[in-house]
Amino acid sequence: MGSGKYSAAAIAATSFFFVFLFCMPCNAQLSTSFYDQTCPDLQSTVKTQVRTSISAERRMAGSLIRLHFHDCFVQGCDASILLDDSPTIQSEKSAPPNKNSVRGYDVIDRAKTAVEKICPGIVSCADILSIAARDATVLAGGPSWTVKLGRRDSTTTNFAQASNGLPFFRDNLQKLIDDFANKGFTIREMVALSGAHSFGQAQCFTFRDRIYNNASDIDAGFASTRRRGCPSSGGDSKLAPLDLVTSTSFDNNYYKNIMQKKGLLETDQILLSGGSTDDIVRDYSKNPATFKSDFAAAMAKMSDLSPLTGQSGVIRRICSSLA
Repeated sequence: MGSGKYSAAAIAATSFFFVFLFCMPCNAQLSTSFYDQTCPDLQSTVKTQVRTSISAERRMAGSLIRLHFHDCFVQGCDASILLDDSPTIQSEKSAPPNKNSVRGYDVIDRAKTAVEKICPGIVSCADILSIAARDATVLAGGPSWTVKLGRRDSTTTNFAQASNGLPFFRDNLQKLIDDFANKGFTIREMVALSGAHSFGQAQCFTFRDRIYNNASDIDAGFASTRRRGCPSSGGDSKLAPLDLVTSTSFDNNYYKNIMQKKGLLETDQILLSGGSTDDIVRDYSKNPATFKSDFAAAMAKMSDLSPLTGQSGVIRRICSSLA
């Protein structure tokens, strides 16, 4: 058994070991194998819930991607957008770009409930949202990408950033470029991510000015068609598909529409306005495989924006609450 005393070297080695263990979470990184041992059925469980939701409502695919985008662009991919108002929380849900607009919260809630049944207290809402956005894209005919995992959930929200830090439907091209650059995205990645408008719908008030101002950058027939469902006043919440051709499928028709001056939003058509994005739009309109590849890479990059890992953040058992 020895003398019962430890050498200085052994004590130093043991101390280093415990310091190492203590600091491991400080430098934690996202990993593709994060839940392999603790929740091996995570991805199939989330996919089942997403598939069920999209089968019930095809529009939900685009909504889940938008929900993920609006989360990640406000203080990182931390599920802060999912939190409801409380005495200590001013919800991002009620910020102008999100209120009565962003959807899919219930899908993430159902997925979280299903995951909690098999792996209680293990998986973050932020990770579930990242997986769901990828699965929604695939189920709508789009590309897949590897989602790295290990995010933790925020205990805070940022109403001001949600109100002012997200791209606005009237932004000019340089503003869009700058907003995405501030998050680390290239111009090409910005144009690729804009392709999420391949599906989903927009409310009348977001495109009314475009279809009624007789601008030269809109196809006359397209404007006339859109006016039928969007009056010049009132009816603000009336919906129109962002892609007139395949509104529930992921494809490159979004860019073909822009080439024909049929982009629904000002921020869609402005991608082809004599600036630095013109050639990218032309490329994507002709090469669907290139677009899908670039979109997948940009989405993977977006889902890695400023995640909380290790000892940062929490694992929320209910995505809408800190309780």
